[in-house]
Amino acid sequence: MTTAFLFPGQGSQAVGMGKSFADAFPVARALFDEVDDALGAKLTEIMWEGPLETLTLTENAQPALMAVSLAAIRVLEAEAGLDLPRDVAFVAGHSLGEYAALAAAGAFSVADAARLLRTRGLAMQKAVPVGAGAMAALLGLDIDAARAVAAETAQGQVCDVANDNAPGQVVVSGAKAAVERAVEIAKARGGRAMMLPVSAPFHCALMRPAADAMGEALAKVAVRAPKVPLVANVTATVVTDPAEIVRLLVRQVTEMVRWRQSVEFLVKNGVDRLVEVGAGRVLTGLAKRIAKDTPALPLGRLEDVVTFKAIRP
Repeated sequence: MTTAFLFPGQGSQAVGMGKSFADAFPVARALFDEVDDALGAKLTEIMWEGPLETLTLTENAQPALMAVSLAAIRVLEAEAGLDLPRDVAFVAGHSLGEYAALAAAGAFSVADAARLLRTRGLAMQKAVPVGAGAMAALLGLDIDAARAVAAETAQGQVCDVANDNAPGQVVVSGAKAAVERAVEIAKARGGRAMMLPVSAPFHCALMRPAADAMGEALAKVAVRAPKVPLVANVTATVVTDPAEIVRLLVRQVTEMVRWRQSVEFLVKNGVDRLVEVGAGRVLTGLAKRIAKDTPALPLGRLEDVVTFKAIRP
């Protein structure tokens, strides 16, 4: 089978994530220690003891989710004989998951990925005053309908399409009043809509200060060509050139996550198995909506490792 590894983004975090890996496998414990050392703080204590409110802070959730994904990779390498360049055709990550995908493929060191995501989380939170921005899920509307709603509701404010997650699941982001208007208009047009419990309006024009901060941070980091081709959020196409990877990571902060198109690209290019590596099962669920005939499975718990070992060619 031709496999793609998918790496989850913010929203998949939960207290206790990754602890079973750390308890069972020294390679996973070493990975988490590496992340703690890179940040100069015990992120693992927050991950495994909570409270959830602290873990959910963007500055913590982003490096924490990356750490769980990379710990899972280390476990697969040690326990299932995984060789990423040999066994995986593509990697892709949802928003911050793109950093985990790149680190797994060797483009970033673990330490650099952790520090970049801490910077990214802080910069995103700082870009917009708390309460000034918002995000909402528009359900039952396609991407064109969602774009029309966003354009109509902006009224001089920012309201952008932030995530095209799956057919009938699009997220808008921007000024709180504009996003609230989008919710009402989407409902009036036959869709369902709900405000999302987020601390900032991600992937919209209001994030420009955070994009600038990431440009500066990425300029100081060694970026190598990934050992496995990356399907980038911004373009939903393959990128391997380090300079282009950096440009797209900067653009990603303010532009739409093209997740539906990314999964469609994978399937069109021969992928017939999708594996979500890390916490939660959000991407597994989305994959089943985007590519119903393509098997998708999560890999974030001990029992998932056993399943993967059993099906691995």
